[in-house]
Amino acid sequence: MAEWLSDIFLTHSAVQAVVVLSLLCACGLALGRIKVLGVSLGVAFVFFLGILAGYLGISIDGDMLRYAQNFGLVLFVYALGLQVGPGFFSSFHKSGLTLNLWAIGVVLVGTVLTLLLPLMGISLSDAVGIMCGASTNTPALAAAQQTLSQLHQPESGAALGCAVTYPLGVVGVILAFALMRKVVVSPSDHLVDESEEEADHTFIATYQVRNEGIIGKTVGDLARISPRQFVISRLWREGKVTIPDANTVLMRDDRVLVITDHDAAEAMEVLFGRQEGTDWNTGDIDWNAIDSDLVSQAILITKPEINGRKLGSLRLREHYGVNISRVNRGGLQLLATPELRLLLGDRIIVVGHREALKNVEKEVGNAVKMLDEPNLITVFLGMTLGLIIGCIPIVLPGISAPVKLGLAGGPIIAGILIGAFGPRIHINAYTTTSANLMLRSIGLALYLACLGLASGPDFFATVVRPEGLLWVGTGFLLTVVPVLLVGWLAMRLAHIDYASVCGMLSGAMANPMAMNYANDTLSSDRPSVAYAAVYPLSMFLRVIIAQVLLLIFL
Repeated sequence: MAEWLSDIFLTHSAVQAVVVLSLLCACGLALGRIKVLGVSLGVAFVFFLGILAGYLGISIDGDMLRYAQNFGLVLFVYALGLQVGPGFFSSFHKSGLTLNLWAIGVVLVGTVLTLLLPLMGISLSDAVGIMCGASTNTPALAAAQQTLSQLHQPESGAALGCAVTYPLGVVGVILAFALMRKVVVSPSDHLVDESEEEADHTFIATYQVRNEGIIGKTVGDLARISPRQFVISRLWREGKVTIPDANTVLMRDDRVLVITDHDAAEAMEVLFGRQEGTDWNTGDIDWNAIDSDLVSQAILITKPEINGRKLGSLRLREHYGVNISRVNRGGLQLLATPELRLLLGDRIIVVGHREALKNVEKEVGNAVKMLDEPNLITVFLGMTLGLIIGCIPIVLPGISAPVKLGLAGGPIIAGILIGAFGPRIHINAYTTTSANLMLRSIGLALYLACLGLASGPDFFATVVRPEGLLWVGTGFLLTVVPVLLVGWLAMRLAHIDYASVCGMLSGAMANPMAMNYANDTLSSDRPSVAYAAVYPLSMFLRVIIAQVLLLIFL
């Protein structure tokens, strides 16, 4: 019996590697759910459990360890890129650009402080590891380790530096948020920018046609002359409701139900006439009770051939006499303009007669089961493309050795590009939120378990040494100083609300636990929105900077 257990848990083999890693991931994820003072470590607990197991002498075959670690990292960063890809480039518009600039400031402040660590007797390779742990950025550590291997330098110091500073890297950002809310935020400051909350949604209102300039013109004429985009979903005339099309002529005292952007509400009143008092933007509107002849229904896009096509190219209004008023994408309401590209998983809000809606269902799919199975072909081919991109040498001025994006940078770039532009060339990259989360969680848990096992044997011996305590202290400063400094400047100079600042800082520090803390304490999705806007660029910069620092200064 003892020999049998020894073979399973201690003797190096494929079975033993799977058993050890599976147990570490399962136990670490379970313990990571425990909250202390309202804070839980989540998947990061797998890392610490791996460190403990490595310290106690548990190990797996070295080749299997490296394979599982690298595969987990590639799976995690590719799935992450795939998730944020559709909204990545649009995140640089308006407030997203501002948030990304402040996030770059967080990265640069941390980089400057890292360059000061050698003055305290810390080697640069160790300092880069400390920077990665302080910013809880394990992909950057992987890039640094690859560069050290390329330069034939030991990798253990960077891994240990990350390991000993990672715990306070997680907690430090949360402590900084609490301090900012108590000291920096004044009673006049907005914790949540309510105007930004509204800007993410369409605006619906009814207007009475009173503008003499548009009476006798068609809806198509108005669309051509109006600087604002809008959709007329319904038209009331002499007590009868109809679905207008581009050729419908507007008459005095017509009532029109208009969907537009929130900031275009006043322009619509100037265009049509008086806005009526009914609030159509609440969530409890029964659209089907407006008129017994017309039905409003959300229809799911599931046919692969529609993925990436422009809404206007489907000609649903001409073929079936229906109106598409809005498109729901991941909980966000988008205005149904002809130029909007549809993605698998979008829900189009269709208004029309019941028989017409059945025809629209046949046209676009509306088969939920078709989306339940992720397209694994795209996942594996995308990871392959990412690895090829990661191996491309990038020559930077002043650096003798070329920089490579590596296992961390290449796949995330591939994921972002496929997620953003795949639909335009009809690549089916759709995965449900739960499927994407599963891929990311499995990949990250595997990577952290392997990283912990590799760091465990020397972890506690390093912490108790004077240099280990120095690493912990400097790592804590690398965490809190950029967060407090940039957070204070963003709120005071740019007047960004506290919730968005927390999300931006969490994304810049690659700290989802801090983002969850902000979401829980603020009861708003603003931290998540800001986190998603800055995370990809911040991750990319940290991966590149970790390599550039070593190539220039080592």
